Amino acid sequence: MKKKLKKIVIVVISICIFVSTFFFLQELLQPKYMTSVFEGNLTGDYYDNEHDNDVIFIGDCEVYENISPIAIWENYGIKSYIRGNAQQLAWHSYYILEDTLKYETPKVIVYNVTALHYGEPQNEAYNRMVLDDMPLSLTKINAILASMTEEESLLSYIFPILRYHSRWSELTSDDFYYLLNEEKQTNHNGYLMNAGVKAMTTEPSKQILSDYTLPETSMEYLDKMRQLCEDNGIEFVLMKSSSIYPVWYDEWDEQIVEYANEHDLIYINCMDNEEEGIDMSTDTYDGGLHLNVYGAEKEGSYIASILKEAYDLEDHRDNEEDVAVWNKKIEAYNAMLEDQLYELEEYGYLKSYGGTDPNETEEEE
Repeated sequence: MKKKLKKIVIVVISICIFVSTFFFLQELLQPKYMTSVFEGNLTGDYYDNEHDNDVIFIGDCEVYENISPIAIWENYGIKSYIRGNAQQLAWHSYYILEDTLKYETPKVIVYNVTALHYGEPQNEAYNRMVLDDMPLSLTKINAILASMTEEESLLSYIFPILRYHSRWSELTSDDFYYLLNEEKQTNHNGYLMNAGVKAMTTEPSKQILSDYTLPETSMEYLDKMRQLCEDNGIEFVLMKSSSIYPVWYDEWDEQIVEYANEHDLIYINCMDNEEEGIDMSTDTYDGGLHLNVYGAEKEGSYIASILKEAYDLEDHRDNEEDVAVWNKKIEAYNAMLEDQLYELEEYGYLKSYGGTDPNETEEEE
């Protein structure tokens, strides 16, 4: 009896050691995104924040680079968060929304429509940024199945070590440091700050397309988002950010206007909107692809003004608990802005943003 019990104890301990080692190695081998490609942290960071937001923005880089929740709070007292990712396609956004509603029920969901022109999965790297840090659930499994390219497997998303096991040779001290230490702040309620200024000098040329119809799959997921919001008593708002690149065709915009009118939705088109006050000579850091912090503050405040009037959103700036929380957010936001301005003056580029010296890059080329 004692020998049998001893064997059972040994087996249990062995299993515990194996499982612990397995998950330790999995965490070690997964990319950390703490010194560059900060977009990789956006999904995971949501779960560590407060889940009492009035407004959730959902979409691709045109939300997480172009809207400042801090400016929205400072100007209107509205609590907001951005659940965006690089090349977050329509099906990604639907499942991000479904995942969000497990944690909170905001008054308004704002969806940026740019990615609707993609009708099929595009890229594993972007899929990983959206999905790897999402907690395992039926929502995540359905999101994986909708997002995978032909070369990918469901099992490698459930157990990322199957995808990243070959990173042994690429591990750096950062992988160990950020595995064992508290992660640094890379975003502000889902917003990635960039204080650089690079004016837009040319507008993109528009190629003639054979078909301007937005893909059926994307429009189906748009409708699923609308229906999910309706079922949960949430206002669903559409927006098109003011980014000039990639091209946003008038024919696409007409379809969004038609959809919004059909379902009695507000559609905020920030392209060439004088009321917003965006100046592409000063409010973009990369020639019109994305807004810098000055543009993001303008765009965030402009959209908030519309939402405030349309839905009578509460101003929380008279709530001491909320003010205490958001004062800390403002402090971190201003500290990062100050650091970025120092780097731009000292080096001419953002070292902390994973940037490289443009002069050195030109010499290497």
